[in-house]
Amino acid sequence: MREARRVLEAVSASGSASIQFEEFPHGADHFLTTGETLGDATYARLRDEFDAILLGALGDSRIPDDRHARDILLGLRTRLDLYVNFRPLRLRAPDLSPLALSETDAIDFVIFRENTEGFYTGSGGTLRQGTPDEVAVSESFATRFGVERIVRRAFEFAMSNGRTLVTLADKSNAVPHVFGLWRRVFFEIAEEFPEVEAEARYVDALAMDLVRMPSHFQVIVAENLLADILSDLGAELVGGLGVAPSANLHPGRTGLYEPVHGSAPDLAGQGVANPMATVLSAGLLLRHNGAPEAAAAVEAGVDEALAAGIRTPDLGGTLSTREVGAWLADAIASNLS
Repeated sequence: MREARRVLEAVSASGSASIQFEEFPHGADHFLTTGETLGDATYARLRDEFDAILLGALGDSRIPDDRHARDILLGLRTRLDLYVNFRPLRLRAPDLSPLALSETDAIDFVIFRENTEGFYTGSGGTLRQGTPDEVAVSESFATRFGVERIVRRAFEFAMSNGRTLVTLADKSNAVPHVFGLWRRVFFEIAEEFPEVEAEARYVDALAMDLVRMPSHFQVIVAENLLADILSDLGAELVGGLGVAPSANLHPGRTGLYEPVHGSAPDLAGQGVANPMATVLSAGLLLRHNGAPEAAAAVEAGVDEALAAGIRTPDLGGTLSTREVGAWLADAIASNLS
């Protein structure tokens, strides 16, 4: 987060965007001291007073039930109704992919993950917990309203960004009610966009095809759980979670930008964590808040760093978190000068 802020400060200093910052102290230490995750007053300020939220990776082994992370991240997604989880996946340096790709292969697709329904609502419960007769039920649900709006956003993105194919990932053969609704709505919405090809694939087959022919895919849309899994697979194809940004969006509302990866308490204080996913998330923040030139400079800076070997150990480099962040800030400032 320090390095992402350093990059945003360099952008602001260049005059490419006017950025004001306020930091909130809602990390694990704050929770362990106060018991507070995200109070109503803080939530209201984030909703009403800010254009965007850049969120650091959450999760701490000192909080074994993950309540702190869940209340903040899922709470903001739900309370702000950020129904689009936008995850772009592009191979920025050929050597980062574990696949043997030809020179003409390109990996560049976007996953639209429905962010407010599915299994992640917490609906369900347990009976006779801790006994041999324990029963656990987790419920997934989908509404036509929720499915329609995420599917339509995926097609609108394809149309406005020169993409010609939208793929639905579902499991309607085994889970006919929820995914049957998804498939019906998907092809109904597709009729509104005749210029864009629409296809549906079962998620297990799609996972195989992401490995077998990743360059085929342009835009993928799926429900919460399936898209969460597919986006981690996609991230590994382009270099791992250290280069995977994301945005949580609802047009007209405060957006939430975060790296796809979680936290890594075992790396804390060592200076080896990769800042690129958070920096790229800051780039998405700029792009979605009226600063496309600055966003392009951030992405170009990351590409230049990777090409020049400016990398943390997870990508085969030897530089520290701070050294990579400083290089990126200088390169991005140069790109904008």
